[in-house]
Amino acid sequence: MVGGGTIGAWCAYFLRQAGLDQVIVLEKRTLGQGASSRAAGIVRTQGGTTWAVQLGEWSRRFYLSQAERLGIDSGFTAQGYVLPCFTEEDVDAARDRMAMQNALGLAVRWLEPAELDRLNPTLAPGLTRGGTYCAEDGYLAPPRNVTAYAVALAISGVEVREHTAFTGLDIRGGRVAGVQTSQGRIESPRVVLTGGPELAEVAGLAGIRVPAGGVRHQVAVTEPHPDLDPSRLPMVFDLSAGLYWRPEEKGLLFGMSNPDERPGPAAVRGR
Repeated sequence: MVGGGTIGAWCAYFLRQAGLDQVIVLEKRTLGQGASSRAAGIVRTQGGTTWAVQLGEWSRRFYLSQAERLGIDSGFTAQGYVLPCFTEEDVDAARDRMAMQNALGLAVRWLEPAELDRLNPTLAPGLTRGGTYCAEDGYLAPPRNVTAYAVALAISGVEVREHTAFTGLDIRGGRVAGVQTSQGRIESPRVVLTGGPELAEVAGLAGIRVPAGGVRHQVAVTEPHPDLDPSRLPMVFDLSAGLYWRPEEKGLLFGMSNPDERPGPAAVRGR
């Protein structure tokens, strides 16, 4: 397993659960040091495709089962998620998505404008044409998720090799025979490449082109305020603007990507 983030680490855990005798995770830094510990943590089942919906629902159920499975969890909170509509085109697309989601068993329902305003006091009233809502959607705590999968790897017997960079595949007779790393070769007939926003770079080392990349999200958290108590607020995602927000430490966490910023790695912190 190449990559010690959310995808790589949980995948390694499930491979062990599936019966593989030995699973090794290679991470060039430390577990979760990439995007995983800095994510917004939103777990949304209201996807736009059948595959996205099924993956989202599978993920939600897994996060709910973690405490029983592992004795630790990623801090999933079912907060509810509103996707507001601002144009008739938004409404048509949302109703089509909702029909598909309902057919797959999701408890997604339509909110008329007045009901959406009552449920979601973070928007000025009278702005929307309604929207979809799923009470079962929620969010997790990203640093706690890293802790959870570190524990899962340890108790399931996955070997973690941090500060070990993947440098290429070892191909023999047209088949994978192992991986080359900064700490030497490891024999393995199966290799899973992950890497989040760095997946294209990782795959390139293996001679594979993967059209994946990273876009920086600007994230801001407000000061706590009584009107922003989590009991009063759902999460919200404005699809047209790419802007989302959710409760965080009795304030709001806002996130979006600047459409004028070129994709690529960057990190800026401030208060």
